[in-house]
Amino acid sequence: MTLGRARQEASPTAPNRLAPLRFVLAFGVVSMLADFVYEGARAITGPYLATLGASATVVGFVTGFGEAVALVCRLFTGRISDHTGRHWALSITGYAMTVVAVPLIALTSALWPAAALVVAERFGKAVRTPARDTMLAQASSGGSRGRAFALHEALDQSGAMLGPLLAAAMIAVSGYRLGFAVLAVPGALALLTLAWLRRAVPTPSAYEAAHPHPDKATADGQLPGGFWLYATFTAASMAGFATFGVISYHLQARHVLADALIPITYAAAMGAAALAALASGWLYDRIGLRGLVIALPLSAAVPLLSFSTQPALVWVGAIVWGAAMGIHESTLRAAVADLVPATRRGSAYGVFTAVYGLAWLAGSTLIGALYGHSITAVILFTLATQVAALVLFVPLAAHRSCHQH
Repeated sequence: MTLGRARQEASPTAPNRLAPLRFVLAFGVVSMLADFVYEGARAITGPYLATLGASATVVGFVTGFGEAVALVCRLFTGRISDHTGRHWALSITGYAMTVVAVPLIALTSALWPAAALVVAERFGKAVRTPARDTMLAQASSGGSRGRAFALHEALDQSGAMLGPLLAAAMIAVSGYRLGFAVLAVPGALALLTLAWLRRAVPTPSAYEAAHPHPDKATADGQLPGGFWLYATFTAASMAGFATFGVISYHLQARHVLADALIPITYAAAMGAAALAALASGWLYDRIGLRGLVIALPLSAAVPLLSFSTQPALVWVGAIVWGAAMGIHESTLRAAVADLVPATRRGSAYGVFTAVYGLAWLAGSTLIGALYGHSITAVILFTLATQVAALVLFVPLAAHRSCHQH
């Protein structure tokens, strides 16, 4: 028995007042409001850092390092989530860190303080996500995990679409600082909604008790081999996936689009992400891991489109980038819950995203450096990583098929 379970059993709570699907949808609303905040900021971070003197390499490093912090630090926060069972406390703390850090960027006037707040916002995501995803997995244990994570992601991305639109409007009115400051409003609403949900569903683990499933733990208690194959495949794909910070830097530095239009391309990307999440979740529930392969050609097409100097191609690139991101952030998470035992989910999410984040940090930094020399080099590097991911997917699919039968 884990320490978290012991604490939960020693401290009985009121029954959950929401059905599992309503819990997933309500958490989607929380994520929608939070995404309104940090995706609104994410859409304008690259250009804003450029106004403070950042080069393409610095923007690639800062945004890549921020994503790595958001992902790699989950290696520790995931273990804390498993060992303490304090999923709600970690979720609330992480959301609070994010919604405070973003508006503070409006007060900066130098590069490194702004960069530090960008990273601090991402650390808040690291704190909350393993605990939140564990609760979502508990509420989706009845055979529709792909759908549950997809619905959550679709709501999440609707906020990610609205946030950049608000930021764009504020830039048009008064500049970047107002774009960051106004995001304090949806941040406050996110915390209020989260507090209500905590009271409505005090024990998400009770959902899973109604749908017991076989434990996938190995004999020595380690994470299964299929999980490690999956993490390696995902890392290869993410190494060639540019952050939007680098893409938006390109759009601003090459004067491809007006500054106020850049966050609107990000809003379009988030709309595509929401639709792609729903489609890939539906596909995952029907054919399993094979449905994830579609992310590879989408990722490979991104630099061909998004690093163009033709506005029409850039808009298409935003849609393709968003579709790939929607699959990465929804269905890839759902698959982790199906590959590991329930008692190790927090740790598994932490390990998975640590590998994922290190690959994205290295890849985004290299893409930023390659961009300074040749866009052709960026295209070739991205194609190579997606081919490598496809090669790695073959033994993963074979391993998964063997264990299912």
